[in-house]
Amino acid sequence: MRKLLTGAILAALGAGGAQAADDVTLQLKWVTQAQFAGYYVAQAQGFYEEEGLNVTILPGGPDVAPTQVIAGGGADVVIDWMPSALAAREKGLALVNIAQPFKSSGMMLTCRKDSGVATSADFAGKTLGVWFGGNEYPFLNWMNKLGLKTDGSDGGVTVLKQGFNVDPLLQQQAACVSTMTYNEYWQVIDAGLTPDDLVVFKYEDEGVATLEDGLYVMEEKLADPAFEDKMVRFVRASMKGWKWAEENPDDAAMIVLDNDATGAQTEAHQKRMMGEIAKLTAGSNGALDEADYQRTVDALMSGGSDPVITKAPEGAWTHQITDKALAN
Repeated sequence: MRKLLTGAILAALGAGGAQAADDVTLQLKWVTQAQFAGYYVAQAQGFYEEEGLNVTILPGGPDVAPTQVIAGGGADVVIDWMPSALAAREKGLALVNIAQPFKSSGMMLTCRKDSGVATSADFAGKTLGVWFGGNEYPFLNWMNKLGLKTDGSDGGVTVLKQGFNVDPLLQQQAACVSTMTYNEYWQVIDAGLTPDDLVVFKYEDEGVATLEDGLYVMEEKLADPAFEDKMVRFVRASMKGWKWAEENPDDAAMIVLDNDATGAQTEAHQKRMMGEIAKLTAGSNGALDEADYQRTVDALMSGGSDPVITKAPEGAWTHQITDKALAN
């Protein structure tokens, strides 16, 4: 493993009279993997240090909720999917999207051909694996558009609450399961099924995708000029990291591996993941696209009798940070 100089070490090696770097703590949505390569690249390549920042990156996991972390003061900025962030905002946690590095959604429904699913018209009567915790709402919106009930009644679908694995598909407990283009889909392939054994439905293609992996802060902090300035520098350096990662995917994957304290990730998987992640960040300069935001809100407000949000949010996003970050 290469030894990487973190922003803190680089700062320490600088001129003795240099001004101390500003601390920023970032909470990831999941464990260290190429999904977050841009931030690890920005740290390893010294982009944060160049902006006068000392960034601490906190890995996530199944027991880590970014919304809870930032609510408790454990992070300055968090990565989250917009369904989760907007749901938290409606419940009183004033999160604001300050940047959107991911332009496209990687969410899919992956089905076995031998289950009899060839098109979405074949979903009726089938069991479909779905992630919950806010991730179910694009699915519910999709089923609503297809006119399919999700309560297991005749003519509808049976929803299987899926863990973060693909076992229900492998064990033929479900005809289809939720997957990401960069992760779980490849778990299916690595388990022995081939692309020819599968039918894949991308949420982007079905018009029901919601925004993923945005950067969120607490609304009240944006009124502090010092905090705003830190976030401008953080977003600018982070987007520089993301563009470097897109252009150097294999090297970016190796940087991620260097930061994986668990040793759980493999080079082959991270390189493959980074290649897929680069497709999702391509086309984004970091600024939230208002049309993408509205599409997400529309999806979350539909989807049956129990939508993730019940009214259109106000103040849930801002260009306050990206306007300044992209100006330089």
